[in-house]
Amino acid sequence: MLIFDADDTLWENNVIYERVIEEFLEWMTPMTPPGLGRAGVRAVLDGIEAANAVTLGYGSKVFLHSLGQCVAQLRGRGATAEESARISGWAAAFAGERVELMPGVAETLAELARRHELLLLTKGDTEEQRRKITASGLTRHFRDVHIVAEKNTATYKELTRAYDLAPASAWMIGNSPKSDILPARSAGLNAVFIPHQHTWVLEHADLDPADEKVLRLSAFGDLLRHF
Repeated sequence: MLIFDADDTLWENNVIYERVIEEFLEWMTPMTPPGLGRAGVRAVLDGIEAANAVTLGYGSKVFLHSLGQCVAQLRGRGATAEESARISGWAAAFAGERVELMPGVAETLAELARRHELLLLTKGDTEEQRRKITASGLTRHFRDVHIVAEKNTATYKELTRAYDLAPASAWMIGNSPKSDILPARSAGLNAVFIPHQHTWVLEHADLDPADEKVLRLSAFGDLLRHF
Protein backbone atom coordinates (compact mmCIF):
# COMPACT_ATOMS: atom_id res chain seq x y z
CA MET A 1 0.00 0.00 0.00
CA LEU A 2 1.38 3.38 -1.03
CA ILE A 3 -0.14 6.36 0.78
CA PHE A 4 0.36 9.77 -0.83
CA ASP A 5 0.32 13.27 0.55
CA ALA A 6 -1.28 15.81 -1.79
CA ASP A 7 -0.17 19.45 -1.37
CA ASP A 8 3.45 20.00 -2.47
CA THR A 9 3.84 16.30 -3.18
CA LEU A 10 1.40 15.82 -6.07
CA TRP A 11 0.84 19.49 -6.92
CA GLU A 12 2.17 22.93 -6.10
CA ASN A 13 0.51 24.56 -3.10
CA ASN A 14 2.65 26.47 -0.64
CA VAL A 15 4.31 28.51 -3.36
CA ILE A 16 0.94 30.29 -3.77
CA TYR A 17 0.94 31.15 -0.07
CA GLU A 18 4.52 32.36 -0.28
CA ARG A 19 3.66 34.70 -3.15
CA VAL A 20 0.87 36.24 -1.10
CA ILE A 21 3.13 36.49 1.94
CA GLU A 22 5.72 38.34 -0.13
CA GLU A 23 3.06 40.88 -1.14
CA PHE A 24 1.89 41.10 2.46
CA LEU A 25 5.43 41.77 3.70
CA GLU A 26 5.98 44.44 1.06
CA TRP A 27 2.79 46.11 2.25
CA MET A 28 3.27 45.80 6.00
CA THR A 29 7.01 46.19 6.59
CA PRO A 30 7.28 49.95 5.94
CA MET A 31 4.53 50.58 8.51
CA THR A 32 5.84 48.41 11.35
CA PRO A 33 7.67 49.48 14.52
CA PRO A 34 11.31 50.53 13.96
CA GLY A 35 13.74 47.63 13.88
CA LEU A 36 11.17 44.92 13.22
CA GLY A 37 11.78 44.60 9.46
CA ARG A 38 10.62 41.92 7.06
CA ALA A 39 12.01 39.08 9.12
CA GLY A 40 10.24 40.36 12.20
CA VAL A 41 6.92 40.68 10.42
CA ARG A 42 7.31 37.17 9.04
CA ALA A 43 8.10 35.86 12.51
CA VAL A 44 4.93 37.45 13.89
CA LEU A 45 2.89 35.90 11.08
CA ASP A 46 4.50 32.48 11.57
CA GLY A 47 3.60 32.58 15.25
CA ILE A 48 -0.01 33.47 14.50
CA GLU A 49 -0.26 30.72 11.90
CA ALA A 50 1.20 28.16 14.28
CA ALA A 51 -1.39 29.03 16.93
CA ASN A 52 -4.26 29.06 14.46
CA ALA A 53 -3.25 25.70 12.99
CA VAL A 54 -3.91 24.14 16.40
CA THR A 55 -7.31 25.75 16.95
CA LEU A 56 -8.64 26.47 13.46
CA GLY A 57 -6.86 24.00 11.18
CA TYR A 58 -5.44 24.65 7.74
CA GLY A 59 -6.35 26.15 4.38
CA SER A 60 -6.64 29.53 2.71
CA LYS A 61 -9.50 30.79 4.89
CA VAL A 62 -7.46 30.26 8.04
CA PHE A 63 -4.45 31.82 6.32
CA LEU A 64 -6.35 34.99 5.39
CA HIS A 65 -7.70 35.17 8.93
CA SER A 66 -4.11 34.98 10.17
CA LEU A 67 -3.12 37.89 7.92
CA GLY A 68 -5.86 39.98 9.50
CA GLN A 69 -4.68 39.06 12.97
CA CYS A 70 -1.13 39.93 11.99
CA VAL A 71 -2.21 43.39 10.85
CA ALA A 72 -4.04 43.91 14.15
CA GLN A 73 -1.07 42.76 16.22
CA LEU A 74 1.42 44.92 14.34
CA ARG A 75 -0.79 48.01 14.32
CA GLY A 76 -2.13 47.62 17.85
CA ARG A 77 -5.71 47.86 16.60
CA GLY A 78 -8.21 45.96 14.51
CA ALA A 79 -7.82 45.99 10.74
CA THR A 80 -9.65 48.84 9.02
CA ALA A 81 -12.27 48.21 6.34
CA GLU A 82 -9.69 49.12 3.70
CA GLU A 83 -7.10 46.75 5.16
CA SER A 84 -9.65 43.93 5.45
CA ALA A 85 -10.66 44.44 1.84
CA ARG A 86 -7.05 44.20 0.72
CA ILE A 87 -6.64 40.93 2.61
CA SER A 88 -9.90 39.58 1.20
CA GLY A 89 -8.62 40.35 -2.28
CA TRP A 90 -5.93 37.71 -1.86
CA ALA A 91 -8.60 35.00 -1.68
CA ALA A 92 -8.61 35.00 -5.49
CA ALA A 93 -5.10 33.51 -5.45
CA PHE A 94 -6.52 30.29 -3.98
CA ALA A 95 -9.80 30.08 -5.89
CA GLY A 96 -8.65 28.71 -9.24
CA GLU A 97 -10.13 25.60 -10.78
CA ARG A 98 -6.75 24.24 -11.81
CA VAL A 99 -3.75 22.85 -9.98
CA GLU A 100 -0.17 22.60 -11.19
CA LEU A 101 0.99 19.00 -10.94
CA MET A 102 4.56 18.36 -9.87
CA PRO A 103 6.82 17.05 -12.66
CA GLY A 104 6.31 13.35 -13.37
CA VAL A 105 3.28 12.93 -11.12
CA ALA A 106 0.66 11.98 -13.71
CA GLU A 107 2.65 9.27 -15.48
CA THR A 108 4.26 7.95 -12.29
CA LEU A 109 0.94 7.51 -10.48
CA ALA A 110 -0.56 5.82 -13.53
CA GLU A 111 2.23 3.25 -13.53
CA LEU A 112 2.25 2.75 -9.76
CA ALA A 113 -1.52 2.17 -9.76
CA ARG A 114 -0.97 -0.84 -12.05
CA ARG A 115 1.35 -2.44 -9.51
CA HIS A 116 0.07 -1.37 -6.09
CA GLU A 117 -2.90 -0.09 -4.13
CA LEU A 118 -2.75 3.66 -3.63
CA LEU A 119 -4.38 5.89 -1.01
CA LEU A 120 -4.48 9.67 -0.84
CA LEU A 121 -4.16 11.29 2.59
CA THR A 122 -4.36 15.06 2.90
CA LYS A 123 -5.18 17.54 5.63
CA GLY A 124 -6.97 20.86 5.54
CA ASP A 125 -10.32 22.39 4.74
CA THR A 126 -12.49 19.61 3.30
CA GLU A 127 -14.13 21.68 0.56
CA GLU A 128 -10.87 23.26 -0.51
CA GLN A 129 -9.02 19.96 -0.62
CA ARG A 130 -11.79 18.23 -2.55
CA ARG A 131 -11.69 21.01 -5.13
CA LYS A 132 -7.96 20.54 -5.66
CA ILE A 133 -8.23 16.76 -5.77
CA THR A 134 -10.95 16.95 -8.41
CA ALA A 135 -9.02 19.54 -10.40
CA SER A 136 -5.92 17.34 -10.38
CA GLY A 137 -7.59 14.59 -12.44
CA LEU A 138 -5.78 11.98 -10.34
CA THR A 139 -8.67 10.55 -8.33
CA ARG A 140 -9.01 7.44 -10.50
CA HIS A 141 -5.61 6.19 -9.35
CA PHE A 142 -6.57 5.96 -5.67
CA ARG A 143 -8.54 3.29 -3.88
CA ASP A 144 -9.73 5.91 -1.39
CA VAL A 145 -9.20 9.56 -0.54
CA HIS A 146 -8.97 10.75 3.05
CA ILE A 147 -9.14 14.41 4.12
CA VAL A 148 -8.31 14.84 7.79
CA ALA A 149 -7.96 17.73 10.21
CA GLU A 150 -4.43 16.71 11.22
CA LYS A 151 -1.87 14.11 10.21
CA ASN A 152 -0.39 12.69 13.38
CA THR A 153 0.54 9.27 14.73
CA ALA A 154 -3.10 8.52 15.61
CA THR A 155 -4.14 9.27 12.02
CA TYR A 156 -1.72 6.71 10.64
CA LYS A 157 -2.62 4.11 13.23
CA GLU A 158 -6.29 4.51 12.38
CA LEU A 159 -5.53 4.14 8.67
CA THR A 160 -3.54 1.00 9.45
CA ARG A 161 -6.50 -0.47 11.34
CA ALA A 162 -9.08 0.58 8.76
CA TYR A 163 -7.27 -1.16 5.90
CA ASP A 164 -5.74 -3.96 7.96
CA LEU A 165 -2.32 -2.88 6.73
CA ALA A 166 0.91 -4.64 7.49
CA PRO A 167 3.05 -1.64 8.48
CA ALA A 168 6.19 -3.23 7.07
CA SER A 169 4.69 -3.21 3.56
CA ALA A 170 2.99 0.20 3.75
CA TRP A 171 4.68 3.45 2.74
CA MET A 172 3.76 7.08 3.36
CA ILE A 173 5.04 9.38 0.63
CA GLY A 174 5.30 13.11 1.10
CA ASN A 175 7.29 16.31 1.42
CA SER A 176 6.57 17.21 5.04
CA PRO A 177 8.78 15.78 7.78
CA LYS A 178 6.30 16.93 10.42
CA SER A 179 3.08 15.58 8.88
CA ASP A 180 4.13 12.85 6.46
CA ILE A 181 7.34 11.24 7.65
CA LEU A 182 7.70 11.41 11.43
CA PRO A 183 4.13 10.43 12.42
CA ALA A 184 4.05 7.65 9.82
CA ARG A 185 7.27 6.24 11.20
CA SER A 186 5.93 6.59 14.75
CA ALA A 187 2.96 4.46 13.67
CA GLY A 188 5.31 1.81 12.29
CA LEU A 189 4.97 2.57 8.58
CA ASN A 190 7.83 3.09 6.15
CA ALA A 191 8.17 6.51 4.54
CA VAL A 192 9.41 8.18 1.39
CA PHE A 193 10.63 11.75 1.78
CA ILE A 194 10.54 13.89 -1.38
CA PRO A 195 11.69 17.38 -0.36
CA HIS A 196 10.09 20.49 -1.82
CA GLN A 197 11.91 23.81 -1.74
CA HIS A 198 8.73 25.65 -0.76
CA THR A 199 7.56 23.37 2.04
CA TRP A 200 5.75 25.46 4.65
CA VAL A 201 8.08 26.45 7.48
CA LEU A 202 5.67 24.98 10.03
CA GLU A 203 6.03 21.58 8.36
CA HIS A 204 9.80 21.47 8.85
CA ALA A 205 11.34 19.01 11.30
CA ASP A 206 14.58 17.07 11.62
CA LEU A 207 14.70 13.51 10.32
CA ASP A 208 16.98 10.82 11.66
CA PRO A 209 19.63 10.27 8.95
CA ALA A 210 20.20 6.76 10.31
CA ASP A 211 16.56 5.69 9.89
CA GLU A 212 16.76 3.06 7.16
CA LYS A 213 12.95 2.94 6.90
CA VAL A 214 12.91 6.42 5.36
CA LEU A 215 13.70 6.47 1.66
CA ARG A 216 14.89 9.85 0.42
CA LEU A 217 14.23 10.74 -3.22
CA SER A 218 14.94 13.90 -5.17
CA ALA A 219 12.07 13.62 -7.66
CA PHE A 220 8.62 12.05 -7.75
CA GLY A 221 9.42 9.96 -10.81
CA ASP A 222 12.17 8.20 -8.87
CA LEU A 223 9.44 6.18 -7.13
CA LEU A 224 9.31 3.90 -10.16
CA ARG A 225 12.85 2.69 -9.45
CA HIS A 226 11.80 1.46 -6.00
CA PHE A 227 8.15 0.41 -6.33
